[in-house]
Amino acid sequence: MTSPEQQQCPVRPGVVPLSGPRFHTDPHHLYNEMRREHGAVVAVELPGGVPAWLIVGYREMHQVTNNAELFPRDVSLWNQWGNIPEDWPLLPMVGQPMPSIYFTAGAEHRRHLSMVESALESVDPFELRRVCESLADRLIDAFCGRGTADLMAEFAEPLPILAMAALLGFADADGPHLAWSMKVMANGGADAQSAHLQFMGHMQRLVAAKKAMPGDDLVSRMLADPTPFTDEEYVNDLMAITAAGHLTTCDWLGNSVRLMLIDDRFAAALGGGRRSISQAMNEVLWEETPTSILAGRWAARDTRLADKVIRAGDLLLLGLAAANTDPHVRQHVSESGHTGNNAHFAFSHGEYRCPFPAQQSAEIIARTGIEVLLDRLPDIDLSVPAQNLVRRPSPFMHGMASLPVVFSPVRAVGGFQ
Repeated sequence: MTSPEQQQCPVRPGVVPLSGPRFHTDPHHLYNEMRREHGAVVAVELPGGVPAWLIVGYREMHQVTNNAELFPRDVSLWNQWGNIPEDWPLLPMVGQPMPSIYFTAGAEHRRHLSMVESALESVDPFELRRVCESLADRLIDAFCGRGTADLMAEFAEPLPILAMAALLGFADADGPHLAWSMKVMANGGADAQSAHLQFMGHMQRLVAAKKAMPGDDLVSRMLADPTPFTDEEYVNDLMAITAAGHLTTCDWLGNSVRLMLIDDRFAAALGGGRRSISQAMNEVLWEETPTSILAGRWAARDTRLADKVIRAGDLLLLGLAAANTDPHVRQHVSESGHTGNNAHFAFSHGEYRCPFPAQQSAEIIARTGIEVLLDRLPDIDLSVPAQNLVRRPSPFMHGMASLPVVFSPVRAVGGFQ
């Protein structure tokens, strides 16, 4: 169990605590302060007194993500294992030694990647879009007659997990439970460990069901791969696919709608301007990227990064949001934003980046959801001042806790409300 000393461990001088409201209310100014006071690589402390390095520089992020041998995603290298309590709430997000696409390196990582990427490449983008249009209509039908809604709880959160249900082959009824467990894991609170176990249980039952009765779905195609994998490996890879596919897509959709409602540059999207939707979604990947901090990389040996000495086994956290807003990058941004510029770190970079087929599926789900929403509810607007909107309390994800809106009530496409 976590001792009171671990829970209330004072932060060492010169070390930035990786917690507090400013990570959710004022992240850009906070990252600029870090850069000014500590440089491009910052000594930080995770809750429980766990030390790490946070990379906030764009060039330094390239160095780390481009060098998989020096900075592998191999959690077994961590030099803090002796100090990590078994019930540490952030353990599900930071990781544990396990055979999976996410927590292995080198040839073992590539073995998992080959199987997962092959299955993801089989997804038909046109069919996925058709499914997402139907799901979006179904979700909007449930609230369109009211004239008010919380777009996070009623639309942005359920849409990606229902799309994942169609892709992976689990029941729609399991969606809310899976979405809840992943959100609780990402928030890193006291229930994170139990949520992780529930999430794992869902995936174990799904693998067992598909082994007994294969279908036309992603899980069955993974199971049919000629490379042998254990049930544990399938479960771990499915957890990685589902969590990454749901959480980031949910926040990409929610952050994009929020941007279109508060920023005049994207107002055309509300009038059917498809180009504005694309521009807003790309702007979000730069300015409000769904994954703000990604764990992690572990140094394979002693080295230097920027002006810091990194010891073998040190944990490096990828400050994706901070790197995207590095002044070295922003000085080249025009008043119209990052139009046409995809050199962001929203999907990470290098050998461990998000597989391209997964990026494509996430874009289809989020974009289709936004297009259907704006087609159905063209006069949508925030029901609270923009400054009153609150982010979720996750140290890793940058999404809205809620997105309350108002609009003119309309009929459901399936009939009268």
